[in-house]
Amino acid sequence: MSVIPVEEYLNTSYDPDMEYVDGVLVQRNIGDWPQSLIQSNIIYHLRRKYPGVYVLPALTSQTKNTRYRLPDVSVLLAVPQTRYLLEAAFLTIEILSDDDGMSAMIEKLEEYSQKGVANIWLIDPRLRKMFTYRSHTLREVEDVISTGDPRLELTREEVFQD
Repeated sequence: MSVIPVEEYLNTSYDPDMEYVDGVLVQRNIGDWPQSLIQSNIIYHLRRKYPGVYVLPALTSQTKNTRYRLPDVSVLLAVPQTRYLLEAAFLTIEILSDDDGMSAMIEKLEEYSQKGVANIWLIDPRLRKMFTYRSHTLREVEDVISTGDPRLELTREEVFQD
C-alpha cells in the first residue's frame, strides 16, 4: 500500500468518494437504501426546519493534519472560508451501513470530538436507533435527537420516515 500525499488527495476526484487516513485512501460504506433514505430524511428535515444553517452531505472535513473524513451529514452555522472544512462542524452525523465496523466508527466519532465538533450523532437504520456521542460516551436517544445552542432537533419519525 503506497502513501499518497495529502495535496494529491485533496486535488483528486475519487469514484466512489474516499476518506484519507494517514496517507492511505479508505473507502466509505455508502449507497445502500436504508442509509441513503436516512441521510435524505435528515438533510430534508434539518433544511426545512432550520433555514439559517448549512446542511451538507459528504463534505470533506479535516479531523487531523493527516486525516480527512467525509461525514454523511455536516451542519455548519456559517459558510466555510476554505474549499474543505478545516474547522469543526457544528454538528456531524454518521449513518451506519451494514458494512461499518463499530471500532472504525468509534475512531471516527472520537476524531470529530477531538477536532471540537460539539454535536455528534450516530444513526443506525437497521436497528432504528439514534445516539449522541460526547466525552467518549455513546448514548441512545429515544424520541428526539437534538444539539446544544443553537438547538436543532429531529424526531424519531423524521429520521426514520419511509
